[in-house]
Amino acid sequence: MDMGSAFANINWLSVIVASISSFLVGGIWYGPLFGKAWMRAFGFTESDLNNRNMPKVFGLSLFLAFVAALNLELFIGVNADTSFGLMAGFLAGFGWVATLLGILYLFENRSFKAFLINAGYCIVALTLMGGILGAW
Repeated sequence: MDMGSAFANINWLSVIVASISSFLVGGIWYGPLFGKAWMRAFGFTESDLNNRNMPKVFGLSLFLAFVAALNLELFIGVNADTSFGLMAGFLAGFGWVATLLGILYLFENRSFKAFLINAGYCIVALTLMGGILGAW
């Protein structure tokens, strides 16, 4: 399939919903689930986090989640079903993102806990994205 056909067959609503799902998972993941552990793993304080430009952080995060969802949609294709989408999302999260994060964290001498928190989010977010994209 050529790129023109690939883009013509995209279900844009599913890409938007998948993007929002990733954004919401991040809010839960880095909030009530692992927020305090994440802050400790990276040495952040409440003051550090309060000094960020939140419209910029949230706006760019949502845009990047959209790019990730669009990319995943192009990889799984229009004929994917829910189970294929879930598996493709999991494999993208575990097989690509988490493994590459692992390499970076080894060279950056980051903690295994920090790796698990960030890689775990990527795996869960991409798995959910894939499921949504495959279902539609």
